[in-house]
Amino acid sequence: MAGHGDRSGAWGSFPTTTERECLVSVESELDLWNTLSGAELIKAMGEGRFPQFTPINEHIGQVVSEVEHGRVRLAWSPEDKLCNPGGIVHGGYIAMILDNAVCLAASSTGEHFMPMLTLSLNVDYVRPVQAGRPYDVEGVCVHPGRTRMLSTATITDAGGRLIAQATASVTPNQAFAR
Repeated sequence: MAGHGDRSGAWGSFPTTTERECLVSVESELDLWNTLSGAELIKAMGEGRFPQFTPINEHIGQVVSEVEHGRVRLAWSPEDKLCNPGGIVHGGYIAMILDNAVCLAASSTGEHFMPMLTLSLNVDYVRPVQAGRPYDVEGVCVHPGRTRMLSTATITDAGGRLIAQATASVTPNQAFAR
C-alpha cells in the first residue's frame, strides 16, 4: 500500500511542483525558440529570458549587451581565473570570446536562431588582455550565406583601442534544423 508522501498509484507517478515548473519552463523556452528570430533569441538570452546554452559564457564573463540583425556586442570583464602564468588572459580565452562573437553575429541573421559551427578562425592578438578590466567585443556577419557565413569580431578596451581581432567562416549546425 502506498504510504504518505508516495506519489505513485494506478496511473503512475505525478510530477512534483519542481518538475511541473521545469516542464512549463521548457515549453516556454521552446515557444521562444520557435517564434523568435535569431537576433531576438540572442537578445532574450542577454536579458535572461532564455537560458544560455552552456555555462562557459558565465565562466569567461561574457554578457550580451546589444544585438541587431548581423551584429552582436558583448561586454567582457575577464577574471583572474582566465590568466596564464604571466598574469595576462590566456590567448585561448581571447579566441573563445571572439569565436562566440562571430558565431552569434551569424546566428543573429536567421529567421530563427541556429547555432553555428566554426569552420575556420583566424585571430590577431594586438595587445594583452588584463583581468578585471572591461572590454567591448563586437561581432559582425559580413556574408550571411545559407551554408557558409563569414564574420569578423574585434575586442576593444575602454579607450577604444584594438586589443584583438578575428575573421571566421562558420556554418549553421544542421542538428538544430527545424
